[in-house]
Amino acid sequence: MNDRQRRFPIGEFQKPNNITQQQIDSWIQTIADFPRTIQNLTSNLTQEQLAWKYRSGGWTIAQVIHHCADSHMNSFIRFKLALTEDKPHIRPYDEAAWAELPDTLAAPIQDSIQLLDSLHKRWTILLKNLSPIQLKREFIHPEHNQSFSLEENIGIYAWHCDHHRAHIELAISDQIT
Repeated sequence: MNDRQRRFPIGEFQKPNNITQQQIDSWIQTIADFPRTIQNLTSNLTQEQLAWKYRSGGWTIAQVIHHCADSHMNSFIRFKLALTEDKPHIRPYDEAAWAELPDTLAAPIQDSIQLLDSLHKRWTILLKNLSPIQLKREFIHPEHNQSFSLEENIGIYAWHCDHHRAHIELAISDQIT
């Protein structure tokens, strides 16, 4: 497996030409299930195993889990901004720098898994109750200089869940330190 395949083990997100309600429901279920999925994958790992990486130069399993908590908190806020403001410009953040902060490097993964569990419960309630008009609301991401609809962003974050689940599975199977 080459570095690109390790970086994107499930491929990059591909936005469907036509996003259906069935697709949205499936994506929401992926988001709802993610904390339990991560808990099941990592519950028996030792501290040494949590330091395994999915690729050379990549993040450890622990960093991936903490990154998901950071990223998903940001996404939840972006959804709320898009629902309460007219095409807001969201604020990007330096994911790589956040992955090196003391809380990411030292906090137990259970803290982030608990955070993800509570956050995803609230997020799922919000997502399941969006109207077709609300799903079309957008925010502007300055790094990409483009608008993203909420329905597309649900897909992006379902992909994000599966993407990082695959990273953890890859790190466990390959045991890269």
